Amino acid sequence: MLSNIRIVLVQTYHPGNIGAAARAMKTMGLTDLVLVNPRCFPDPEASRLAAGAEDLIDTARVVSSLTEAVSDCVQVVGASARLRSLPLPHFDEPTEMARDIVEQAADDPVALVFGRERFGLTNDEIRCCSHQVSIPANPDYGILNLAQAVQVLAHEVFTAWRQRPESDFRLARPSQDRQPSREQLGHFHDHLTRVIERSGFITQPHARTEAQLQALFARARPSRKELSLLRGLLASLEQHLPDEGLPDEGLCDDRLSDD
Repeated sequence: MLSNIRIVLVQTYHPGNIGAAARAMKTMGLTDLVLVNPRCFPDPEASRLAAGAEDLIDTARVVSSLTEAVSDCVQVVGASARLRSLPLPHFDEPTEMARDIVEQAADDPVALVFGRERFGLTNDEIRCCSHQVSIPANPDYGILNLAQAVQVLAHEVFTAWRQRPESDFRLARPSQDRQPSREQLGHFHDHLTRVIERSGFITQPHARTEAQLQALFARARPSRKELSLLRGLLASLEQHLPDEGLPDEGLCDDRLSDD
């Protein structure tokens, strides 16, 4: 679905803005970039500011007109900060636009069109669009540069896509944040029980103490990495404990009692 969503940049003046826009696209899963009469492209500045999205720069298509850029699209949304009197449907909220365009992109190509840095899209170019969208902003200073506008609307599109059940989107989680298995937790609690018994913290098995400790770590929810750290700590302490016997008398038999 995301591959059906095209970003079209019309007569971009600064090549660095093309690179920054490509970077904004890639972070949101968009890959189809079309350039209408860019002033200077290809250009090293575009690749430099792409910062990891050079593949989008390398595959970007350059065309001579907006009509050519969107000829196969079933929906074309022009991004404009200026409201015009043209009788086009207008999305006042980017969220609404994103839901609609993602729906259309399920079957056919669609496009988001961005104009020049200085004055956006002309009236004739707006007429090539089927819809308009504006980005709500501070009325006293509602100026976004080109890459920022691409980022905002691309993020709205990506959010609308990932919220669809068929997207099967899952947030990436670092491996060190993975939760331990029940088996790994069981080994940890067995190790902890062995150390506290050998240390003399409790002088006899006490189910309530073990249950309270298990509840403590259940609330803490240590990750696998953290659990491994705790196991290492227990192993280090265990090396300094006597193999047999208990410490001197006087230690209570339940250090975690309610008293």
